Amino acid sequence: MRLAYRSSATALATALLVSACATTNASSPPATATDTRAAARDVVSAADGAMAKAAASPAALVSRVDIPYEKFVLANGLTTIVHTDRKAPIVGVTLYFHVGSKNEPRGKTGFAHLYEHLFFGGSANVPDFDVPLDAAGSTSSNGSTSYDRTNYVETVPTGALPLAMFLESDRMGHLLPAVTQDKLDKQRGVVQNEKRQGDNQPYGLFQYALNDGLLPVGHPYRHTTIGSMADLDAASLTDVRAWFTDHYGPNNAVLVLTGDIDAATARPLVEKWFGQIPRGPDVAPVTAGPVTLPAPLYREIADQVPLTYLTRNWTGPGLNDADAPALEVGMDILGGLASSRLDNELVRGQQLAVGVSASAQVEEDMSFLGMAMQVKPGVDRARANAAFDKVLADFLRDGPTEDEVRRSVMSTLSEEIGGLERVGSFDGKGATLAEGQAYSNDPAKYKRDLAAMAVLTPAQIKAAMNKWLSRPVYALDIVPGERTMDGAKLGGWGDEDKTPAPKPDAKQPAPALPPAPKISAPQVAPVGALAFPAIERATLSNGIPVILARRTAVPKLVLTVDFDAGYAADALDTPGTQGLMLSMLDQGTEHLDATQIAEAQERLGASISIDGSLDTSSATLSALTANLSPSVDLLADVVRHPAFAPAEVERVKVQAEAALAQAQSTPAGLARRALGSALYGSHPYAQPSDGLGQTASLAALTPAALKAAHDKWLRPDLARITVVGDVTMDELKPLLERAFGTWQAPATPAPVKPVTAPVAPGQPRIVLIDRPHSPQSVIVAGRVLPLTGRTPDTEALQLANEVLGGGFLSRLNKDLREEKGWSYGVYSRVSQSVGPSAFTLSAPVQSDKTGAAIKAIIADMGAYPTTSAITAEEFQRVTDGAIRQLPNLFETNAQMAGAIRQNDRLGRPEDYYVSLAAKYRGIGEPAVATAASQYLRPKGLVFVVVGDRKIVEPQLKGLGLPIEIQQAPAATGDESE
Repeated sequence: MRLAYRSSATALATALLVSACATTNASSPPATATDTRAAARDVVSAADGAMAKAAASPAALVSRVDIPYEKFVLANGLTTIVHTDRKAPIVGVTLYFHVGSKNEPRGKTGFAHLYEHLFFGGSANVPDFDVPLDAAGSTSSNGSTSYDRTNYVETVPTGALPLAMFLESDRMGHLLPAVTQDKLDKQRGVVQNEKRQGDNQPYGLFQYALNDGLLPVGHPYRHTTIGSMADLDAASLTDVRAWFTDHYGPNNAVLVLTGDIDAATARPLVEKWFGQIPRGPDVAPVTAGPVTLPAPLYREIADQVPLTYLTRNWTGPGLNDADAPALEVGMDILGGLASSRLDNELVRGQQLAVGVSASAQVEEDMSFLGMAMQVKPGVDRARANAAFDKVLADFLRDGPTEDEVRRSVMSTLSEEIGGLERVGSFDGKGATLAEGQAYSNDPAKYKRDLAAMAVLTPAQIKAAMNKWLSRPVYALDIVPGERTMDGAKLGGWGDEDKTPAPKPDAKQPAPALPPAPKISAPQVAPVGALAFPAIERATLSNGIPVILARRTAVPKLVLTVDFDAGYAADALDTPGTQGLMLSMLDQGTEHLDATQIAEAQERLGASISIDGSLDTSSATLSALTANLSPSVDLLADVVRHPAFAPAEVERVKVQAEAALAQAQSTPAGLARRALGSALYGSHPYAQPSDGLGQTASLAALTPAALKAAHDKWLRPDLARITVVGDVTMDELKPLLERAFGTWQAPATPAPVKPVTAPVAPGQPRIVLIDRPHSPQSVIVAGRVLPLTGRTPDTEALQLANEVLGGGFLSRLNKDLREEKGWSYGVYSRVSQSVGPSAFTLSAPVQSDKTGAAIKAIIADMGAYPTTSAITAEEFQRVTDGAIRQLPNLFETNAQMAGAIRQNDRLGRPEDYYVSLAAKYRGIGEPAVATAASQYLRPKGLVFVVVGDRKIVEPQLKGLGLPIEIQQAPAATGDESE
């Protein structure tokens, strides 16, 4: 992807710890007995009843997942699919090229992904692809590369669709004149920093070792999508131009238009903009099926990680194989569900692990099947391995139960129904239709897969799991220690020791290109006023305010209970209290244990997530409208009646300590924790924004302290409920009244966090945190502003920050990423908290450019807006873009709920977003320049750098700032055998 890169395996490793300690609700028992206790006792049977009704006709649920479409094919081979969804004046534009890293031959690894980047560098008639899209109000303008395809997405206002068609067609048909040596060199640098950024993470080298063990040299899925440094260095201009010519013709592409569009309107547009592009060469099919190892294989690698990570891995069939749905459900039951076999046995049962997972990563021609376990500190690894393997052996022997199958299918169907909210982006309806067409010649392939899942039997799943997971396994373990693998040498074909990457002939110029036709961009039609749904308000009998925005696009809703608490509340308690207390909410109530809570959600097709921020503690329910009543009862039990059983507290505390160790071993996490403390000193906002507290404070927390914190902070007089989705107030309020309305506040006064207290001025300096062997430095910086999130009329400041560092086209990102190629991305923001706001920026850069990058940041900020004033183009882009993107920002129920909740938290009027366009139009260039001068100057910045001291420190000594040295926390993993 252009804006983020993590290998799936690295993401899985990180997610294990995050999910293992995901903050969850905290609830306090009511002051008086209420009927919610009776409702809670019945919640499991209610979930069973609701599930029984749904399971009686799974086809009925599958029928709700429907994306009607029309398809046509141009004479040049471009396949176009159109889906009409008039809920908002926006159109999702999704373009898939059926070329990915599996198409790359030896010596050209990383080419598909490199071209994904080059696609954004402009074309014959477009100097910069992002500039007109940003000004047009596009959101989700991005691209990504996988083994099988390269895709591009943007969601634009309806009036900007002709512009999007012009832009996409110009880079499909006339890209090469803009692919110059200079652009190739710059984007090569960006991609190499993207690779460094991924390699720099804990477990960041896992994917290389996984592919090396599972697949032989020459297998198309063996090398990683990011490729090797050597191949990227060797890429010549002639090479990359030939790669484009060979793979990016219209006959190898699928264009999908979804949203406020129909086929009758779309076809003339597509014919006009794409019809004249000549057909390209046919792309040769690739043979890339699963591989069976001749014998079990074991490998261990050391890395700077906090915990031992055990995995079991196989390859499996591709997405068109009949076994694929059964394997996806089977792996979900094994380690994907919250109530999975691995969770129940290893995390909650024997308590040998702090995180587990299992999944089927299904690609076009094969799949990666894997299960993983992060071993609890102090647990003997031999014992962990034995228990790990036993869970799998038992599952293969016995197969799943009917209830497990139903829970997995119900959860999957509920997620798919929720996915119908989004027309574009990487996971919306456009991508679903495009993948079906590209991989299976059937845009409705998703429907066949869901129908197959809905009728799966335990016997079918058992047979598929045994067929594929009884083969020889590749056991790959990562253990804490000094990293010895060098990511810079990995990711390529695999035989570079025998066949080195070719060296480009720098003296050989690329052949001349024929001139491209001159084409002018169409104008963007005016964007209509934002249609914000009507807000209904009510109050429960105990005073809890309720806000409802009814939306009926999908039969689901999002319900959030917010409490005026958050991690800043730890200023009145022990650091880490709020986060650990929240983590306990769904780990057992007075009526249900953790497994019963997880199973009830799965039967209902519901999901309860608990989250915290500096200002707020929140419990969010995503539920099917048909199952709303038992889902609300379950949420109320979790929020109001957590048990804080000592054994469960001890278990979750170990998970929190593991999550803290993970945060401290992740460069960006470590930097953010240090910056918050450096900026806010003794203010409540100095609490770590991840909510994990500190090692000593976590260890000191007791069940009694967590229960006291719950009773103190999660109380009805600090609560508000926000609901967005398919329900009326007449239907909703009685359910909330029964579940939450009889909850009485304790007699003690509600606590008050001192978040409005002033912050003592900080000392500008550089804090260097030594993390040896880091191929990249993470730079974060910031200062506290004399503003709060409730300060009115700060929109000019937000626009000023958009110019400086808030978006992809910002000055900081253009300089350090696009011009210098030192970073994968530089971003800045102005926080919108109830208390003092802060300006912060983040800049991961290659290690040898750390000092130069800080110097460039200071120079860029110092020049803006004095010696380098905001340009008319910049002002028009950020202002028009902010106005035109408003309809895109509220596509989903969750997005709408987030906006309403933020309005309430910051004291904004209900019509804030409706009036925002007019407010932006009233802001002139002078106001934006004034805001930049007041708040975005480099004076007073505190920099935190996480990197290799021996490389970085000499670069910092000429910058004129005091340097403070700290040591990164040591890995805490246990290596018991």
